[in-house]
Amino acid sequence: MTELLIAEMCQPPMESQAVEIVERKGVGHPDTICDAIMEEVSVALCREYMATFGRILHHNIDKGMLVAGLTDPHPGGGRVLQMMKILFCDRATSSFEGKRIDVQGIAEDAARKWIHKNLRFVDPGRNILFQNELKRGSLELTSIFEREVMVANDTAAAIGYAPLTETEQIVLATEGYLNSAEFKGRFPESGEDVKVMAYRQGGGLLLTVSMAFVDKLVPDSKTYFEQKAKMAADLEGFLVGRQKKLDAIRVMINTLDDPGRGDSGMYLTVLGTSAEGADGGVVGRGNRVNGLIAFNRPVNMEAAAGKNPVSHVGKIYAVLANRMAAEIYAQVPGISEVNVWLCSQIGQPVDRPKLASVQLSLQSKTMPEVEGTIRAIYEQQLGSIRELTQELAAGKIPVW
Repeated sequence: MTELLIAEMCQPPMESQAVEIVERKGVGHPDTICDAIMEEVSVALCREYMATFGRILHHNIDKGMLVAGLTDPHPGGGRVLQMMKILFCDRATSSFEGKRIDVQGIAEDAARKWIHKNLRFVDPGRNILFQNELKRGSLELTSIFEREVMVANDTAAAIGYAPLTETEQIVLATEGYLNSAEFKGRFPESGEDVKVMAYRQGGGLLLTVSMAFVDKLVPDSKTYFEQKAKMAADLEGFLVGRQKKLDAIRVMINTLDDPGRGDSGMYLTVLGTSAEGADGGVVGRGNRVNGLIAFNRPVNMEAAAGKNPVSHVGKIYAVLANRMAAEIYAQVPGISEVNVWLCSQIGQPVDRPKLASVQLSLQSKTMPEVEGTIRAIYEQQLGSIRELTQELAAGKIPVW
């Protein structure tokens, strides 16, 4: 078992710091679209690998990209001038022991299903072009899948933390609510491209929300600004029940808007996402595995979405570190905050990190009082890593 290093944090817990900045890119944001689709492709490949070969083979679909299209939005309905393009890049095994699978077909089918399910106004047949650049993997990396004990395919580090602050919880809840069926039922003109940026100073929280409007459901600028005001009021009402320690929450939506600039003074889209004509997307530029971009926290640089769920430590350790942190916080009394660091070495067993460290902010306990329980949780979590990889392979754990 890897030696676990346990130490106290030097800085105060996040919730007691003066300033906190947290962001979430919603389901229709171009970067999130890339993360979500490439993760769906990985899950679909895992399913086909198991069905055809009886094991999950080498693949990494984490170099995907979305190239923005071109549209001409107008109140009452605009036009799509040029399709968006999704590129599937990196590596995927297509043949093994004389059997083959259709990697390209699996990837495109997974992408179409996700788009159809999550983006109401995007027709994957009419609005999306697919370009498949998936190639076979290197012999050395491919061969690790033939070993009895799965080994790390990379030297990588990951960080997890707990608990989420009130600001972080509110950011997650806000995007989830704005993209919920309930909210879309009341405000169908709101698109899925939602980005939430939270800035907390002391006890005051400002939420700046960027939300695409669907032009065919907005007949004129008067309706646009009226509906935007109603949305802000509705969101503020939703957040009242989630406010605990914060003194006040202020909501601002689409702050670039200018009623004096006509059509160009409104955030209008044809399909409900900026990917249609304004912004491209890349895997790994969006949310971390806990669904957040928390600027004050230590952060994972790995792009988890699309990576192999049984060998790629950048993905496995990112999820595992957060699970460990949450479990330690839940089971060990007297802790106000915990960080967990895990680092792998390529070629070594996945369940044997090269380095593991836990950092604590102690509230009412001493280090000798908590060390034993923390080590037991760490060993238990490492021991269940195979179950975790199976959950990842089945798509049961979100990574964006």
